[in-house]
Amino acid sequence: MKKKLLLLLPIVAIVCCYFVVSSCQISYKFNGASIDYSKVKTICINDFPNRAALVYPELAPKFNDELRDIYSRQTRLQSVTRNGDLNIEGAITGYTLQPLAIGTDALAAQTRLTLSIHVEFTNNSDPNTNFEKTFSANRTFDSSNTLEDVQEALCEELVKEIVEQIFNETVSNW
Repeated sequence: MKKKLLLLLPIVAIVCCYFVVSSCQISYKFNGASIDYSKVKTICINDFPNRAALVYPELAPKFNDELRDIYSRQTRLQSVTRNGDLNIEGAITGYTLQPLAIGTDALAAQTRLTLSIHVEFTNNSDPNTNFEKTFSANRTFDSSNTLEDVQEALCEELVKEIVEQIFNETVSNW
């Protein structure tokens, strides 16, 4: 009888450890957000109109959706249409092309596409973090391609980069 108990002891220990480990879970979220949810519960993100001289029609809706989506995915903030604890507004102010690297034929071998977005951020629970700032990103593409050939993919990259910059600036305290 004693022998059987000694054989069962390791199995019982393993089962007990399994239940202890599986019932106690620690959850970490490595998205960079450091929000005091006891003070900040809502966010209002207004539409960013496209006020750039060069207009790509798909840009404003794509940017607005991506900006709202990152806060929805990576925070517990409730989205409201006005008077949020956090408020983000602004406009797309620049969408420009700049020729670079002039080739032997005196034509540009590369072109840089730059996207600039002006943001006004208001934190009603901590006004010291309020700011007004322009975020920008750019990509260079081979001039053998037309803007229409590369525009959709480049805009997606630029929007994603700027949205991450805005998110980090507004809710990360590193």
